[in-house]
Amino acid sequence: MTKIDDVARLARVSTATVSRALRGLPTVSESTRARVLAAAEQLGYTASPSASRLAGGRTGSIAVVVPQVTRWFFGTVVDAAEETLREAGYDLLLYNLGDREQNRRQLFQTTNLQKRVDALMLVATPLGAADLAIIAQLRMPGVTVSSGAAVPGWPSVRIDDVSAARTATTHLISLGHRRIAHLAGDASAELSFTTHLDRRRGYHDALHTAGLAPDPRLDVEDEFTVDGGSRATTELLSRGETPTAIFAACDEMAMGAMSTLRSAGLRVPQDVSVIGLDDHDLAAVVGLTTVAQPAATHGRLAAGLLLAPLEGHPRPTETASVVLPTALVVRESTGPPRAE
Repeated sequence: MTKIDDVARLARVSTATVSRALRGLPTVSESTRARVLAAAEQLGYTASPSASRLAGGRTGSIAVVVPQVTRWFFGTVVDAAEETLREAGYDLLLYNLGDREQNRRQLFQTTNLQKRVDALMLVATPLGAADLAIIAQLRMPGVTVSSGAAVPGWPSVRIDDVSAARTATTHLISLGHRRIAHLAGDASAELSFTTHLDRRRGYHDALHTAGLAPDPRLDVEDEFTVDGGSRATTELLSRGETPTAIFAACDEMAMGAMSTLRSAGLRVPQDVSVIGLDDHDLAAVVGLTTVAQPAATHGRLAAGLLLAPLEGHPRPTETASVVLPTALVVRESTGPPRAE
């Protein structure tokens, strides 16, 4: 079987030059490219993606870092990114931090990351100054997805979380609600990121615009999960007067809120309206009104931004960042407040 070394020997160039020439990269002169193509044709050599990458010092793998792969948003992003990368001949190497700060430190303190992968995708991953310094030393292409620390020189794919939360809260206000609670992410979590802060800001913005003062008793923090939404709603109901509406910072929290409200004998939306944010796969099943964001598109676009420099195109920078649109999706969980 003809190998890339045979082509390099016949064309009198290095294997790395053969790899670059066969991939059409602009760093090879036309005369050298013609010599390599002629040698490859004479020997009947067809380069496989993995072989050409290895010859060029590539691993053929992309690292994708997520806080919790079992969460709907993160899992959807990873699935879409993996499909895009696989179609281009790359493998996805998943780092699931699992809400453990130690895992994050070990990942960014290792000197072996550069030997394992060609590029890095960080999904909602908070970074400290030490992490950013290590990433800069890696000198590899990268992209951030959703909220988290920005990496200088890297593009990002995200939504405007402030605007999305403002849309959700404004929908409730437009229905006539004035006592609106907010179920937020847990700011004290080890792997907290900026999403919960931005969505709270959007909630406050909408209230202020409507002339409503935020009530701290209506703002409860917990995990971005169904159980977290359930616990937060239980806490909310224990604080006194029941709100007429709830904006949950993610759909999973909203689903937990709906379950707890019904267990407490409250009807949704007749007694309490509930709106979420994401458009989770189960949102339509449970009739949840939400502000939809295109989770899979996050993964596909981020993978495309990583592939560009790996395939010989200019490396994207912050100017290539994408802010994806969101849209209000009205279902059965919201309605006007009950007439007193």
